[in-house]
Amino acid sequence: MKLTKKSHACVRLEKGGRTLVLDPGGFSEEDAAAGADAILVTHEHPDHFDEAHLRAAMDANPAAEIWTLASVAEQISAAFPGRVHTVGHGDTFTAAGFDVQVHGELHAVIHPDIPRITNVGYLIDGGKVFHPGDALTVPDHPVETLMLPVMAPWSKISEVIDYVREVKPQRAYDIHDALLTDLARPIYDRQIGGLGGSEHLRLTPGDSAEV
Repeated sequence: MKLTKKSHACVRLEKGGRTLVLDPGGFSEEDAAAGADAILVTHEHPDHFDEAHLRAAMDANPAAEIWTLASVAEQISAAFPGRVHTVGHGDTFTAAGFDVQVHGELHAVIHPDIPRITNVGYLIDGGKVFHPGDALTVPDHPVETLMLPVMAPWSKISEVIDYVREVKPQRAYDIHDALLTDLARPIYDRQIGGLGGSEHLRLTPGDSAEV
């Protein structure tokens, strides 16, 4: 499986000539979802869900489909009848040849005064890749490659390190990093890599790796 990092929280997976895109949001490139056969969206925040990005991908490929939670589906399903599927924790489905399990229910706490919204994570192909969205969800299944939300208004580095320790992936690739400056990256690399207990890796947007 080929994994390509796009800006912020967006990831492209390719296998068998088909492409699955996760979270092509407003912080990601305009063509982040271009060429997708299937798109997964974890939640409604604009850095993960950009309606224009989704519409462009769906219009370009009449066979493309979206899987997401209800709060996103209700905003876009009318434009693409029968092509937008609502999912929740515990659901399983196949999208563009990828087997997907849904894990999690709520976004991480940003502040007690801010109501929590729904958020789901996607476990791909039996644990090859796990993308948790904006939550530190631990799936009840071994994970080979964790897409790690490395920096967010709702997290601190100790929580990120403990999350890697709890999931115990073979490797963790940074995502959710648009707000992390180049000056701070070595600090995160050193502390997560040294304390997390798993191989900690980072891809520049546009770069790929085999997983």
